[in-house]
Amino acid sequence: MTKGTEKEYRIISQAVQAWYRFYGDDWDDEASSFLCSAAIKLYNGGCRSTEDLATTLIGTYVGLAATRVYARSSVTLH
Repeated sequence: MTKGTEKEYRIISQAVQAWYRFYGDDWDDEASSFLCSAAIKLYNGGCRSTEDLATTLIGTYVGLAATRVYARSSVTLH
């Protein structure tokens, strides 16, 4: 998606909003930027519906901490 249409932006926005509703987190600019970037990559990879994008985001990024670029991995915790 190099230059998206209004419909494409709406699909991505609704998927990110669904992620927030699912996890009950308050809006966070850093997380939103991360989730939008992830949703665009998924969209470009063929995930074209709001439902598919939302389901993938929810399953991949479990909670706000998972959206942090510098979040510690389980390897560093051991």
